[in-house]
Amino acid sequence: MSRKTKVLVIGAGAIGAYYGARLSQAGADVSVVVRSDYDELIKRGYYSIKSHQGDFDFAPSQIMNNPKNFDGVADYVIVATKVLPNIDTVALLDGVVDDSTTIVLMQNGVEIEAIVAESYPNNEIISALCFICVSRIEPGVINHQDYGHLAIGTFPTGITDKSRLLGAMFNKVGVRCDVSDNAVQARWKKLVWNAPYNPISVLAGCVNTKQIMDNAQTAQLVFSVMEEVYEIADALGVGFDYEFLHQNIEQTINMRPYKPSMLLDYEAGREMEVEAILGNAVKAARRAGVATPHMDSVYALLQLVNSKFTK
Repeated sequence: MSRKTKVLVIGAGAIGAYYGARLSQAGADVSVVVRSDYDELIKRGYYSIKSHQGDFDFAPSQIMNNPKNFDGVADYVIVATKVLPNIDTVALLDGVVDDSTTIVLMQNGVEIEAIVAESYPNNEIISALCFICVSRIEPGVINHQDYGHLAIGTFPTGITDKSRLLGAMFNKVGVRCDVSDNAVQARWKKLVWNAPYNPISVLAGCVNTKQIMDNAQTAQLVFSVMEEVYEIADALGVGFDYEFLHQNIEQTINMRPYKPSMLLDYEAGREMEVEAILGNAVKAARRAGVATPHMDSVYALLQLVNSKFTK
């Protein structure tokens, strides 16, 4: 009998719990590190996944509130935490990674991999981009509303046996997972959606995707920000087809009304991922000599809104 693939999910909130649950369905041995839901999960022993594809439960092998309590060696450590100044991804990995472990960054934003790659030069790093409408609706309960596919790729480029295996496990249980040979480009493509919809949902008065697209002015702002992301990626040498912008617009119009993660954080009184989603992109634009007036304005306003959570 072959050994089960061991997976440790650090930050098993909505994203981490959902994809960890799917890997468990694929036959992996999945453990989780949680904070706010720890007491409830220890008492109950499992997550309830409410999905438009069918509800199911997920019982992790180990439930911890500190990665250092993990018993064993993981084949994959999935980091699904928010990308925030007070969350040290490198420190979270300390003590749970050996040379055989692949680190999977299942996080938002661009230009987030380098610090991990520098700290763990002997480990393969996979960037994972989630195209999903999912939220945590109460402790230990995850609501999967729409979509769910992934794009993964070894950082900075290439396709490896470990990335193929991870993709195969997801595809086995019906989670479409595209394995890319250009992880950096995949991150910029994901930003095409994140950069406009996340901040606008907050700045426009706590509105969902349908409300944004039903208003001609905010819908135009969405496309203007998308174009700036496209121009930055092109200047960095990781450009993609312009039609991809229109595809994102069409998919958003057709999907169920959705509150982006930044709006969920704002409504819950939590710090938002402003730097990962906007700040890093604006800094990259300055390096590349690309003008981003719409993104600059949105970034400035969002920094001010976010300041009440960071004092």
